[in-house]
Amino acid sequence: MSDETINNHEAFVWSVADLLRGVYKQSEYGRVILPLTVLRRLDCVLEPTKDKVLERAAKLPTDLENRAPILMHAAGESFYNTSKHTFKTLLADPDNVAPNLRNYIAGFSESARDIIDKFNFDTQIDRLDQHNLLYLVVSRFADLDMRPEVVSNLEMGYIYEELIRRFSELSNETAGEHFTPREVIRLMVNLLLADDDQLLTAPGIVKTMLDPACGTGGMLSVSEEYLRNLNPQGRLHVYGQEVNAETYATCRSDMLIKGLDASRIRFGNSFDNDQHPSRRFDYLLANPPFGVEWKMVANHIRGEHKTKGFAGRFGAGLPRINDGSFLFLQHMISKMKRPEEGGARLAIVFNGSPLFTGAAGSGESEIRRWIIENDWLEAVVALPDQLFYNTGISTYFWVVTNRKSPKRRGKVQLIDARESWTKMRKSLGNKRKQISDDQIDELTRLYGAFEEGPRSKIFPNESFGFLRITVERPLRLRWEITQDTLAAVAADKKVTKLLSTRKDLLLEKLRPTHGATYPTEKDAKAAVRDALVSVIGEKPTPVVNAIATALAVRDPQAPVITDRKGNPKPDPTLRDYENVPLPTKRVTHETDTTRRLNTTEYQTAINDYLETDVHPYVPDAWHDPTKTKIGYEIPLTRHFYTYTPPRPLQDIDKEIKTLESEIQALLAEVTN
Repeated sequence: MSDETINNHEAFVWSVADLLRGVYKQSEYGRVILPLTVLRRLDCVLEPTKDKVLERAAKLPTDLENRAPILMHAAGESFYNTSKHTFKTLLADPDNVAPNLRNYIAGFSESARDIIDKFNFDTQIDRLDQHNLLYLVVSRFADLDMRPEVVSNLEMGYIYEELIRRFSELSNETAGEHFTPREVIRLMVNLLLADDDQLLTAPGIVKTMLDPACGTGGMLSVSEEYLRNLNPQGRLHVYGQEVNAETYATCRSDMLIKGLDASRIRFGNSFDNDQHPSRRFDYLLANPPFGVEWKMVANHIRGEHKTKGFAGRFGAGLPRINDGSFLFLQHMISKMKRPEEGGARLAIVFNGSPLFTGAAGSGESEIRRWIIENDWLEAVVALPDQLFYNTGISTYFWVVTNRKSPKRRGKVQLIDARESWTKMRKSLGNKRKQISDDQIDELTRLYGAFEEGPRSKIFPNESFGFLRITVERPLRLRWEITQDTLAAVAADKKVTKLLSTRKDLLLEKLRPTHGATYPTEKDAKAAVRDALVSVIGEKPTPVVNAIATALAVRDPQAPVITDRKGNPKPDPTLRDYENVPLPTKRVTHETDTTRRLNTTEYQTAINDYLETDVHPYVPDAWHDPTKTKIGYEIPLTRHFYTYTPPRPLQDIDKEIKTLESEIQALLAEVTN
């Protein structure tokens, strides 16, 4: 791959934008340049067989049923064009560029024409023609040599993506929604296929792969190329779905140019318009947009979650509305081939949020629990920051599979690749770092070795789970009449509602007893009843209870308040929450599958925790088993944290004195 070729062609295409100034806003440049880039590429690919196709088309009836396959064979591609025009001939008639260009586009086969339709380019033809720009723009593209022998498919992919990135930035869109750095894809594919080399080198092997948020198709292209290089006789049938019309069109055109089945790339939202509803796949890859809300499809998703449960795609739980990352993962898991069909593997890029967002019992935690307790999570890789075009944040990718190798069953591998990067010569958006080929190989070996080390940690599944317990302490009260408690009675809304204007009379009756204390609630209520009878002539129970509650004061030395059964009542103000690690199961054989812990094991873990971590400090505490929740999180950075001791105090003191001397010297220069 030649950086010079990419840069030169990208710069040339971008220079066309100069012609659009004044007529188009910067944010609208892509509406013209992207479809024309695709058209010019298709034009160059078909150029060698153009005359042959026209000759063959002239001899075939227009209503012939198998006309399309015959013309594809003549073109040597999975698409063709029967128009007499090319980019070169369009320039021969400057006064009729618009109708001739439409005729040229209409001459494409259906698969290629669908691509151009998604660009909505017909509107731009009118707009360019009205401002006398159409001939100039087409002539510039006609000078651009995009033949496959000059610009390879991989180079063409980079040109597409760099153009999309720049146009997205101009329109304040998120460029990262559309593509993933190629080195990240290579690393993901390496790990995804690491254990399958023997399987994939079998003669005539055919595998399938899906990307439900395929963007421009980078992940699918790299994966298909990987298998082709590994096994020229093998085939990887790639499928995708994309919600953005322009990137869908770009992806589909790329597949078309490479001779792949472009009909497998579908348009629409994967959540509410799944275009591959009944198909399951061997491999799945995705880089879904980070932190994008799913409000627009919320009704559909919630409906499926409620009515279908685990029979649908989102049975494990729903994440918060402002981040749909986990929806993509659940969607992909539903598309995995079942173990009895050979199983499947997937890799997905996330930001840090899915690792730990959500407390025990939340949608995110329940999704993590579902995946880990089913023993599907194989590995999590922490990537360097500043690796993606649209964001400098830290990113991670998960490897999930329902066919773990025996040595990995019941375990999860964490890999720290945060320092595996080299600095780019020239930044691309927020992308300032890249992973070199040697570093990709090193990380692949690290994953394959499946051994503990400074950058590789292996944990039992239960290490990521915890019991969120509610720790209660007994309520201890005394009742007294003081200025503060009378103020509490006066402010109590329930007392005000029940007594109305008679509340002030009651307070006047209670004030002379200032300083009175009552050891029990029964005694306090008796005093309140006497006061009520003398003021209003009655003693309604709701009023008595409300006033007695207002007179209560917490006292750690007071007796414990109990219920009718003699059980201590909890004090809500002293309530606390603790995370109790799940007990680790002992796997007795490497082929043992994961088993879920039972209630007795949970209770034993909680009792042990209370005895060692709670009761030494608060002996009267207990936990409420009805409020216990199971949670899961993956604190990856904590597991790779390395303590760095602070510098010696004398070194810090010396540095401070040096800085003070420098400041004094500078001040002396100013005053002089």
